[in-house]
Amino acid sequence: MNWRRIRSTVTTSRLRTPLVWYRHQGMRSSDAFLASYPRSGNTWLRFVLGEVLTGQPIDFDNMDRYIPYVKFYRNATPILESQGRLIKTHEPYYSVYKKAIYVVRDPRNCALSAHARLLELKIVDPSLDTFIPWFLRGGPYGHGSWAAHIRSWMDGPLAKQGKLLVVKFEDLRKSPEEWVGKMVGFLGFPVDMEKISLAVANNSIERMQVKEKQSKTLFQGESEEGRFVRKGSTSGWKDKMTPEHLHLFEKYAGKEMARLGYTISVSDLRVKEPQVAVR
Repeated sequence: MNWRRIRSTVTTSRLRTPLVWYRHQGMRSSDAFLASYPRSGNTWLRFVLGEVLTGQPIDFDNMDRYIPYVKFYRNATPILESQGRLIKTHEPYYSVYKKAIYVVRDPRNCALSAHARLLELKIVDPSLDTFIPWFLRGGPYGHGSWAAHIRSWMDGPLAKQGKLLVVKFEDLRKSPEEWVGKMVGFLGFPVDMEKISLAVANNSIERMQVKEKQSKTLFQGESEEGRFVRKGSTSGWKDKMTPEHLHLFEKYAGKEMARLGYTISVSDLRVKEPQVAVR
């Protein structure tokens, strides 16, 4: 019996609603949030920001002590002013969120990353043709669709109040020190570029993968594709998607993708030509 698949089914059902409500009880107005749709680079930021803000080395087994996932926040160490905590969330905007950094990523790469990881966990089947429409409708997670998630945050109260910092994963990959510096300043800390550069270097993809292998609590995938820390690609979808897949993204998320500067063009695909046998 695949308990992970059963758990996934339960956590995307209506049974999840009271659990989410409970997890958000006891939040402080001084808490801030590191928010994103799943597989958007949020975990990497927890490592980097954790080291910059606390001066402590961060690994998979201690990061919930400093920047916890929302369900573990009660035992977290306050690292912000007024006993505030920096808390990771994948939820859509919730009324108790008073300040947040919102990380967005091209949904095509979110989908590929989610598929690889969930396939490794034996929660989904191999076919992308089946997975992609399911992903776009919000199937794999209990957080709604990618497009609805974007709207809930970017059209919500925090954006209107100037208390939301939107960061694109692709910009982070190009200029990590610059964008981490913006986040540190947004959270009210002095921006020390030397400290930021050190934290970024200490959490390169290669070093994160070593930390993954050393973790005593994280599920270890058997394949390179299915591991938790992947390549952090910004254009991997071009090699694996078809024109039909792109039409689905345009149908379900085209407006939000355009809003964030993600173009949808079949000409961007790098689909290999079928090999023809020479006789």
